[in-house]
Amino acid sequence: MPPPGPSLAGAQTLARGLEVLRAVAGGATNLREVQDATGLSRSTAHRLVQLLRDYGYLRSVGGAAYVLGPTLIELGFRAVEQNPVPRVARPLLQELADSLKDTVHLAIEDSGQVLYLDKINGQRGAEMRSRVGQRMPLTRTGVGMALLLDRSEQWTSLYEAETAVNAAARAAGHFAGRMRRYRAQGATFDLEDNEIGIRCVAAPVRDATNRIVAAISVSATTPYMPATRMRSLVPVVVRISQQVSRRLGHVA
Repeated sequence: MPPPGPSLAGAQTLARGLEVLRAVAGGATNLREVQDATGLSRSTAHRLVQLLRDYGYLRSVGGAAYVLGPTLIELGFRAVEQNPVPRVARPLLQELADSLKDTVHLAIEDSGQVLYLDKINGQRGAEMRSRVGQRMPLTRTGVGMALLLDRSEQWTSLYEAETAVNAAARAAGHFAGRMRRYRAQGATFDLEDNEIGIRCVAAPVRDATNRIVAAISVSATTPYMPATRMRSLVPVVVRISQQVSRRLGHVA
C-alpha cells in the first residue's frame, strides 16, 4: 500500500488533534491521561498538546495540568452567536425567568444528546448543575423529551440505549406511555429523572418547516414544583415556546 498523501496525513493529524481536545474536555489533565483516552503514543500526544497550546486551544495550569484554552471559549461564543435560536429566544427566556423566578434553559439536540445553549439562573437560592455547553441524555431530561415529541418510533429504543442497565420492556413501555401523554399536552415533565430534587416543565420550539429544533424548560427544586404547579406551567411554557417558534418562521 502506498504511503498516505499529504491531504490524508493532514486529515489524520487533525482528527488526532480533535481527539486530544475531546480528551481534555472529558477530564484528562495530563499527558498520561490524554494517552489513555486517545490511544496515541506519548510522542504524538506530546506533539499535539504542544501545538494546541501554541494556538490557544489548550493551556497549562500550574505548568503541568491541561485545560481548554481561550481560543475555544472565543469560538464557542461565536458558534452560539451564529445559531439563530439563542439570539431569537433570549428576550423571551428572560421574560419567562423574570416572571417565574425559576431557572430557564434552552437546548438543542446535537449528536444524539441534549446540548444546553442558554441558561438563566433562578432566584430561589438553589443552583442546578446544568451549564451552557453541557450535554445530557435525551430521555432523562425535560428538554430532551421535548426534543423527541415527534419521534415516537424511537422512544423505546432511545430509552433502552440511554439506560445504564438494559431496560426491561415494562420500563421502556412506561416511558413510551409518558411520552404519549406529553405529546398530547404539548409539553414534557422531568420528574427528578435527571437530578434528584429537581423538576422541570419543557416544551418544543419549531422552525418554519414544523421541525422541532430546540426546547425550552423551566426548572426548580421539588418544593417549588409540586404536581399542581407543573400542570399550571404547561400553558405558560408552551406559550413562550410558540412565540420563539413564530420568530423562527413557524406558522401553527
